Amino acid sequence: MPIIARAIAMAACTALVATPAAALDERREDVTAFIRDMADRHGFEAAVLAGVFSQVESRPSIITAISRPAEKTMPWHEYRARFLTERRIALGVETSRQQSESLRKAADIGVPAQVLLAIVGVETFFGEITGKHRVIDALATLAFDYPPRSPYFRGELEQFLLMTREESLDPLAPLGSYAGAMGIPQFMPTSFRAFALDGDGDGHRDLWGNWGDVFSSVANYLKLHGWRLGEPVMVTADVSRANLAGLELGKLALTETVQSLRDRGIGFDTYLPPEAPAVLIELAGRDGPEYRVGFTNFYAITRYNRSQLYASAVNDLAEAIAAAARPASPASSPASAPTEPAPAVPPPFTSIGK
Repeated sequence: MPIIARAIAMAACTALVATPAAALDERREDVTAFIRDMADRHGFEAAVLAGVFSQVESRPSIITAISRPAEKTMPWHEYRARFLTERRIALGVETSRQQSESLRKAADIGVPAQVLLAIVGVETFFGEITGKHRVIDALATLAFDYPPRSPYFRGELEQFLLMTREESLDPLAPLGSYAGAMGIPQFMPTSFRAFALDGDGDGHRDLWGNWGDVFSSVANYLKLHGWRLGEPVMVTADVSRANLAGLELGKLALTETVQSLRDRGIGFDTYLPPEAPAVLIELAGRDGPEYRVGFTNFYAITRYNRSQLYASAVNDLAEAIAAAARPASPASSPASAPTEPAPAVPPPFTSIGK
């Protein structure tokens, strides 16, 4: 964006921040044009949509949140500690037991149960923190009062209205994040329409309160973004004798292979073939750099959130939940202790890091 245009946009945002939330004027030229477009292309009744938008609020606090300068990247050891807590792991195990049937059905799509749990554990603490903004307020505010990303959010607003019609929802009812992400898995409207599934067959896709729909939708999202059943996400790597010259350690793209990394002297264990796509990742550990090799399933997770830290945290939380959910080995119990049935764990709780 040119400097002058950027300055104008920033000034507009600053002025809006000082303004309290107010009803969106459905008679504004840009709003009426959007309504006409929805009527012409999708068959909405213009008068009905105008009535909806007359109840929408433009919220400057949303613009403040999305305009806030990016904070300094958190180092890996701090980022990991935020998500790998005893309570989060324990709640993951509890959710796996309470929602065992939903997980069992979703895992049939081809993504391990612990990965599905880890995604929603990182996203919303298993549904505890899903956002308190009306989705239509968030999307309309950003679509009409935030010029830097207006085209993107108008597209999401369009998809949201189509979604609410398809799901027979009051468009003023759904709640989500300040950017319009919705439900336990935090899907944007475009992702909802493209990837959300009716996991329990009740005729609706409910990502706010139906765990069958939630887990099936996350599994479908990952599968359609390249998840490969039975393959690892990532493994630890030893670079003490490696030649790292020319490697871009901050990238997400799988531009290397298992063999090309080994040819550089990078040591790691995997059963994947030499030609399998791979990427070397450097993470800021407490005592210095930590290295891992990510594979196709690592890349699939980054399609959910384009961050090495995010995908690594999902991997580690998934492994921690799976380990905590497994019953204790009989050898670890006193010989005289009575034997009790092992708690049910939804399959497949499989290894994802070997």
